[in-house]
Amino acid sequence: MQTRNELEQLREYTIVVADTGDIDEIARVRPAEATTNPSLILKVARLDKYRAIIEQAKRQASAAEERADRVLVGFGARILEHIPGRVSTEVDARASFDVPQTVKRARRIIALYESLGFDRSRVLIKIAATWEGCQACRILQAEGINCNLTLIFALAQAEASAQAGATLISPFVGRIYDWFKAAEGSCWDENANCGAKDPGVQSVTEIFRRLKGARSRTRIMGASFRNKGEILALAGCDLLTIAPKFMDELKDSFSPMPRALDPGAVPETDPISISEAQFRYRMNCSEVATVKLAEGIRSFAADTERLEGMLL
Repeated sequence: MQTRNELEQLREYTIVVADTGDIDEIARVRPAEATTNPSLILKVARLDKYRAIIEQAKRQASAAEERADRVLVGFGARILEHIPGRVSTEVDARASFDVPQTVKRARRIIALYESLGFDRSRVLIKIAATWEGCQACRILQAEGINCNLTLIFALAQAEASAQAGATLISPFVGRIYDWFKAAEGSCWDENANCGAKDPGVQSVTEIFRRLKGARSRTRIMGASFRNKGEILALAGCDLLTIAPKFMDELKDSFSPMPRALDPGAVPETDPISISEAQFRYRMNCSEVATVKLAEGIRSFAADTERLEGMLL
């Protein structure tokens, strides 16, 4: 009889990260690390219990952009008090195609954390995995600023991120699932596209095998889950960032959880080498990546603008 729940079993293979900006939820689920994004921060910034973070940012800065960065860091700093590992904080998505601006904003975020007494090693700067985002990552990594390249929907993005030396990448499972489900409409067969057959799971699995085969040092963190089955199908991925509601589901189940991904079982492959032209062409050939990357950037940018509006 299985005496450990699925969350305990998952932690044998994978670092479990909380995907939320809610500090109380992080304190409750006690993850190793945490990820935030503008949408998650906007959601919790509206709650009265976190008003002090908003008011402090308004007192400390006059420009909307700096106020927004201070809110992100304010939440991140509070989160770091409840976890042993790192927090991911996102650069303004409106800078996704601007290398100098991405680098500038990342440096400011790190400086704000350091002014609060947190070492930069405990912070991951989230940057959209555009070509420009990857070049900004290369600069930042050389300065000891660790990056989490996010909004990854294609192998080309993962390869460009790894080539740039990203500490971590975040391929999105659920948003790929959403795209294929919407594209197939009434023809969608849930049973034929679940677990290891889920298109989002297959994308992360392909990325995992490519980077592990190339012996890349970039870690892979599956993100954006729609159901528990996607999580089970990626047990063994370096990290998984999971919403608290799915952590609760895993805690409540005691079914055996076999390891799905094992880096030791991946044969060695050619080193990663991708040019800008190759990156752009391969992205152009992937409709799901083109649509979802653009959609994700627009969504995060819109929520950043809403957050700035709260800070006027």
